[in-house]
Amino acid sequence: MKQHNRDLGDMARKKSVTGPARRGRPPAYDAETALRRATETFWRTGYSGTSLDKVAAATGMSPPSLYAVFGNKHALYLEALARYWEMSLAATREALAGDHPLDEALMQAYDAALSIYFSGKGTTRGCFVVGTAVTEVAEDAAIRSSVAAGLHAIDADFEARFRRAQDKGELKRDADPAALAILASATMHTIAIRARAGVRRAELRELARKAVDVICGFRAAAH
Repeated sequence: MKQHNRDLGDMARKKSVTGPARRGRPPAYDAETALRRATETFWRTGYSGTSLDKVAAATGMSPPSLYAVFGNKHALYLEALARYWEMSLAATREALAGDHPLDEALMQAYDAALSIYFSGKGTTRGCFVVGTAVTEVAEDAAIRSSVAAGLHAIDADFEARFRRAQDKGELKRDADPAALAILASATMHTIAIRARAGVRRAELRELARKAVDVICGFRAAAH
C-alpha cells in the first residue's frame, strides 16, 4: 500500500522524459492555482484535446512560463493526474475509515465519489481518470502506469475494509474480500462512466445502493 502511495506521489513530481528541465518555480500559490486551472481544462476537453495554448489561456500564464514551472504538456498532465489520484483516494479512505457499519461505509465512499463527479459548475464532470486518462493508456506508458497504480490502490483500500469487516464478524468467514473489493471498485467505475454520460446523480446513488445490498448479502448472520 505504502509503495503504491509513493508511486502516485512520485508521478506528481516527474516530468516527461522528452520535456525540458524546469528552471525555477514562481511562488507556490501561483503554481497551485495554475495546476488547478490546468486540471479543469484537461477535465473538460481531455489530454489529446487540450493544447498547451489552451492551458496557457486558462491559467493566465504564457507557454514559456508553463514550461518553466511544469515542463511540457505531458509533464503538466501527469502532475494533474497524480494530484487527482491523491484527492480521490484520500476521499475514499476517509469514507471507509472509522467504525461505521459496512453498508454505511460503502455508501459514504460512493457518495464521496459522486461529490467529485458532480463538482463542476453546471456540468457533470465525472471522473478525471475515466474522462481523460483511460483513452491514453494504450499509447502512453506513463499514463498507463499511473492509472494501473491508482486502480490497484482502490482495490486494496476496499479489500482492507472488507477484511476488517470480516474480522469484526460483519462478513461471513467464507466471503472473499479480494473478490468483493473488485466488485466494489467496479461499481465505482461504472458510476464514473455513467456520470460522464449524463446520468442523474440520484440514479447513480440508487445504483450504488443496489450494489451495496448485493455486496452486503455476504454479511454474517446476526447473533
